[in-house]
Amino acid sequence: MRSLSIAQGTQLLTIGDVIELGQAADAMRRKLHPGNVVTFIIDRNINYTNVCRSECRFCAFYRKAGHKDAYVLPETVILNKIQETVAAGGTQIMLQGGLNPALDINYYTSLLTTIKKNFTITIHSFSPAEVLFIAKQTGISVSETLRRLQAAGLDSLPGGGAEILVDRVRQHVSPKKISAGDWLTVMEEAHRIGLKTTATMVIGMGETYAERLEHMDKVRRLQEKTGGFRAFIIWSYQPGNTELGGEKTSTWDYLKTLAVARLYLDNIEHMQGSWVTQGQNTGQLTLAFGANDLGSIMLEENVVRAAGTAYDMSVNKMVEIIRGAGKIPAQRDTNYTILKVFGADNEFTKS
Repeated sequence: MRSLSIAQGTQLLTIGDVIELGQAADAMRRKLHPGNVVTFIIDRNINYTNVCRSECRFCAFYRKAGHKDAYVLPETVILNKIQETVAAGGTQIMLQGGLNPALDINYYTSLLTTIKKNFTITIHSFSPAEVLFIAKQTGISVSETLRRLQAAGLDSLPGGGAEILVDRVRQHVSPKKISAGDWLTVMEEAHRIGLKTTATMVIGMGETYAERLEHMDKVRRLQEKTGGFRAFIIWSYQPGNTELGGEKTSTWDYLKTLAVARLYLDNIEHMQGSWVTQGQNTGQLTLAFGANDLGSIMLEENVVRAAGTAYDMSVNKMVEIIRGAGKIPAQRDTNYTILKVFGADNEFTKS
């Protein structure tokens, strides 16, 4: 089957029947992932600083330098959070923060080295915006920045900061932030040196359907070139407490976009459904619209929470959600290697 074109994908989003889209996306999911296993990971988002120079209009989390609530977490606090994560069965941490002008690459490499000395855990951290900012603060290339971070212990990059990879939208919602081209350049360089990554998209910030497809197309084209994206993740914009304001996109809009993404991004293996922004019920529905993964138990999450959206999750609840959709729950690691499969009454470790 030939890959969808941008025009075809846009038409599906505009006039496509949501149920038919779901069925087509589920068929693609079954083709890529025969069987009914749905995966999740146990990890923790550690926001090491909330000071950010980008001042994105859609973000309720950041603070300007000097603000009474601005912080940089002490190293001991970060290490304690990682210890708690390991004790809870976590296999991954995501270090994510703002673009803090007080921090240069020595802060990051020192922190990564310390973490790796003390813990056996995957460090899936730093968005392309952070990487580019660190490079500029330090006066070195993106390639050298990534190599130094990798040598210090960085294992892979999350796809944060992509929002919509169309500069018209980016100029409206985050004019000081990394451009679409720069985001793609950082990801391409990461893939070139052997760092796998994820790709994300945030919908509901005033973009058109055609611009959503333009975003998907840029990701698909880079994947054709490098093969470096492990997964694609769609979030929905959370307007609470933000300068941008507005309304949340609908559940159906989210599900239609997820289904089209599964069909369009036929060269990316994993598609993640978002319970974090959509809630557990919609998270469960994503498993009928192309998703084969429900992301993280997320022992800590602060950015979406700052916008007034918070859903709690546990391993038991995640297993129930997946079982309730008629699927087989399994815990995975960052590489999507299955660690545990949860049967009807018990769990067993995959040999």
